[in-house]
Amino acid sequence: MPKTLKLILLSLRDLVVSAGPVVFIVIGALAAAYWYLDPQPPKTVTLATGPAGSAYAEFGQRYANALKTNGIDVVLKATDGAADNLQMLRNGEADAGFVRGGSADPVADEEAGLMSLGSLFYEPLWLFYRTDAARKIDPGTATLTALPQLKSLRINIDKQGSGVPDIMEKMFKANHIEARTLRSSNLEPAPAVEALLAGKLDLIVLASAPQSPLVQRLLRTRGIQLMDFGQSDAYARRFPFLSAVTLPRGVIDLAADMPPHDVSMLAATTSLVSRDQTHPALRQLFAQSAQTVHSGAGWFNRARDFPNTRTSELPVSPEGDRAINGTPPFWQRYLPFWASNLIERMWLVLGGLLVLMLPLSKIVPPLYQFRVRSRVFRWYARLREIETKVDAHTGERDALLDELDELDRLTHRITVPLSYTDELYALRNNIYAVRKRLLANWPKASEPVVTEAEA
Repeated sequence: MPKTLKLILLSLRDLVVSAGPVVFIVIGALAAAYWYLDPQPPKTVTLATGPAGSAYAEFGQRYANALKTNGIDVVLKATDGAADNLQMLRNGEADAGFVRGGSADPVADEEAGLMSLGSLFYEPLWLFYRTDAARKIDPGTATLTALPQLKSLRINIDKQGSGVPDIMEKMFKANHIEARTLRSSNLEPAPAVEALLAGKLDLIVLASAPQSPLVQRLLRTRGIQLMDFGQSDAYARRFPFLSAVTLPRGVIDLAADMPPHDVSMLAATTSLVSRDQTHPALRQLFAQSAQTVHSGAGWFNRARDFPNTRTSELPVSPEGDRAINGTPPFWQRYLPFWASNLIERMWLVLGGLLVLMLPLSKIVPPLYQFRVRSRVFRWYARLREIETKVDAHTGERDALLDELDELDRLTHRITVPLSYTDELYALRNNIYAVRKRLLANWPKASEPVVTEAEA
């Protein structure tokens, strides 16, 4: 190996060894911070959706596709609806879920660690009824416009666990109607729709987004009408979890002019709710995905009305608030999710380590200097022993000369950077000086000792 290359490699080795303590401290601090902060999320997350064929199930699949691009597998759990989703979140059986307004207990659920990632969409109450059943109530118009008209009808108020029975019970009480006096059932949405079309039910109540295939089907079925809530504003004033919305004329089908007039309706706002134990990076991914899934215009809202943080019953998580109301960090546009998430979760630690490294880096040059110079200075101990023997005239003269020659040979093998060669040459000069004194003051046995006076 060329001497120059050997010198470069040796200098690099010295530098690495000298900086080793600082590097060890930094790596240890990073490892401890990584373990404590746990910046990378689990690869699997559970999302509570809703019954098969519902809007919840459809939106759940969209979220699964969105998170899949970031390497996260979303396990979709079919449930009976919002109330069932809320119970799963309380029990820790799901990491996130769709929860309709009016289902949560704001005080108890906040204490239980549930938080909103933002309001996603309106979920209207669809009261579909048969025209022939309405004609028996109001032969003139064959329409239903108020809840007291339902007392004699066969009605279905969705399945227990969906949250719809709880909302309707509150609305019935506001109309002085006891739910137990009604001819009601609690079939799932799909069987209820079939029973309505078959004439086995007079009216069914659904709470779903317009994207629901069941809603789309009933809106286009002859003999089935949608109840117009003339008192929608009054209900919205009495129940804060409800909003008065309007199904505009022609929004279903412009060419067919469906519906032929504006329909006043009531709607709850559905939020995406998560647990505080859910990894913050997963909450961030869900909140960011909501921007794409729910930002478009719909039958009841304009573009970018959703997602929002205005109508959430539960406190909005920092991740949801930042994704909806804030500006994402610039590095999210250029880095993959795992790298962007790592920076976002550990930027404070990285900044602290940078500050810590400034004073620590000052000890590297002294350590490097000590390591290089010790390669030379460690031979001074041996040289001092020889010098002591020379001064005391102990030992044998030839043996001491051999030791000095051996020490001189060893110094010629020492390699140091050019900036430290003066230390090496100083050692060699000192060896030469001791040898000179030995030869001058300790001649061979056959030679006379020449004193300074005689000289």
